[in-house]
Amino acid sequence: MSVVPAEVLPGGALAVEEAAPEAAELGPRARLWPSLAAVYRAQLSRARVARIPLLFVATFQSIGIMILMRGVVDGGGEAQAVVAGSAVLVVAFVALNLLAQYFGQLRASGGLDHYATLPVPPAAVVLGAAGAYASFTVPGTVVTAVFGCALFGLPLAHLWILIAVIPLAGAALAGLGAALGLLAPRPELATLLGQLGMSAALLLGVLPPERMPEAVRLARDLLPSTYGVEAFARTFGPHPDWAHVLGDLAVCGVVGVISLAVATWAYRRAAVR
Repeated sequence: MSVVPAEVLPGGALAVEEAAPEAAELGPRARLWPSLAAVYRAQLSRARVARIPLLFVATFQSIGIMILMRGVVDGGGEAQAVVAGSAVLVVAFVALNLLAQYFGQLRASGGLDHYATLPVPPAAVVLGAAGAYASFTVPGTVVTAVFGCALFGLPLAHLWILIAVIPLAGAALAGLGAALGLLAPRPELATLLGQLGMSAALLLGVLPPERMPEAVRLARDLLPSTYGVEAFARTFGPHPDWAHVLGDLAVCGVVGVISLAVATWAYRRAAVR
């Protein structure tokens, strides 16, 4: 008695195909905003312990700079520039310098491969990490601004402008820092670029522009944090020019969008290698 395979019987192949379980379809990729919130919370919890000591360093650094400048600058517009520049320097230290180091190390250690396996948009990874690092700058920036106002005798009435200056300048600097870390071929170079960026924010943002050569002023205009410094400094006068303040903040916002878009492109480029 011979056994005939089922596949050769009429309708046998179809019966086998129908009996086989269907392959499970992959779920849709997560949406941007829920993914962004998840990455932000994860980065915030991971970086809280490691970054808080560095935040103290950034704050004390800016306060020390203002104390040193107090012996050179008496008041007026120069004092306003020093206080505004020192406050934004805290943002540059964390959002630019530390974020460049973080993404440089993440790329070198293969951490990008982990994020590449997750069903989250690349923009959520970049924006979530940038937002988490920028959030650490809030207390240090506020403390620096209040201390500087007390040191130079400046009014505290318009410190609420930091609500706009911190996120907009933070977005511009965080996007730049993330792009530097992702594009640098080695983590050491990412650290160097982050340090150079922070040094540029220190020299071009804290020093009064009136004392700078014309060529240095042109370089200052190319630094994203400059417009956050200018927006903050303009609010110390008795009658702030709010049109110029909004203009400076708008420039910060546009640069932030562009720099974060470049960082997202750099993330895609690094993740596929």
